[in-house]
Amino acid sequence: MNNFGFVFILLSLLLLTSGCTPSTYEITGYTGSPINSEIPVPVNAKQLSITTHSDNPNIQTGITYELKHIGGEQGLYVPSDYFEKLSEAGWVEVEEERMGHVHFLKKGDTIIAIEFQEDTFEIFEMKQGFTF
Repeated sequence: MNNFGFVFILLSLLLLTSGCTPSTYEITGYTGSPINSEIPVPVNAKQLSITTHSDNPNIQTGITYELKHIGGEQGLYVPSDYFEKLSEAGWVEVEEERMGHVHFLKKGDTIIAIEFQEDTFEIFEMKQGFTF
């Protein structure tokens, strides 16, 4: 009977800890975004919508993708491997302009904003002449 109680406690702890481990996203490769082919996006990200008109006068166009767990819990985690790929493609983050979940990146005269949430991310190409 004593062994049964010990096994029961171990099994309970195992189930409890495995249920609390964070889920991760998986990127299987990259392709160019439909709004700007120079912006790499994960191949397995599902395109949800394209924004061609925004109430924000600074946004030229935008696109929303779904990729499970891309931003971690509540969108609090920056996907470092994705930012590494953006850097390899020539995009440089303007870190001093970061606003919470929104990251600004620049390549030449083009500025984009990427906003991460728990299971989605949005990419916005800013209008020419955009200033922070």
